[in-house]
Amino acid sequence: MTDRKNVSPVVVGITGASGAVMARATVDELLRRDIPTVALCSNPARMVWQEEMGESFADTLVEWQEHPAFVHYPINDLRAPVASGTYPTAGMVIVPASMNSIASLAGGLSGNLLLRAADVCLKERRPLVLVPRETPLHSIHLENMLTLSRMGAVVVPPEPAFYLKPQGISDIVDFVVARIFVALGLDRTMPDDMQYQGPAE
Repeated sequence: MTDRKNVSPVVVGITGASGAVMARATVDELLRRDIPTVALCSNPARMVWQEEMGESFADTLVEWQEHPAFVHYPINDLRAPVASGTYPTAGMVIVPASMNSIASLAGGLSGNLLLRAADVCLKERRPLVLVPRETPLHSIHLENMLTLSRMGAVVVPPEPAFYLKPQGISDIVDFVVARIFVALGLDRTMPDDMQYQGPAE
């Protein structure tokens, strides 16, 4: 078990892009490891959550809030601790990351708590991981992600590892979550069963 008193929380931002299952799996794994977790969810993300997960985000919150390491703040609560650079965090992942949120961050805009928390990570040089959901990508999408990459963010597109021969969505999601944990510095390497072993002889 993790000693939560000595561990800074990981912030999970959930935007309105498709891919709620990845956000669910990320928070679930953080809490499974007893890692302090702060969740921030945009209003569009709540609608997508209902459509894709078949349950309301509020119901999921009730489940997560049973864990003592979990905290949730409303999206417009700019007085929340994570809005300040003086509040220590272990970093943040935005999963899924909409192109609107990425564009706002690239332009230095932080009109809600999710964007402000991500902006804090950039200015404090803390890990910021973006899991973008859009395809195909046009030039502005790419330029915005390049801008954020140059500022220190890590872009982790949710791409399947075909060499692992995924049997379903859960296998793909597990791989993406493992990549997120490495990008945040929570794990040093990918699990052995998710590493490329080279072509079969």
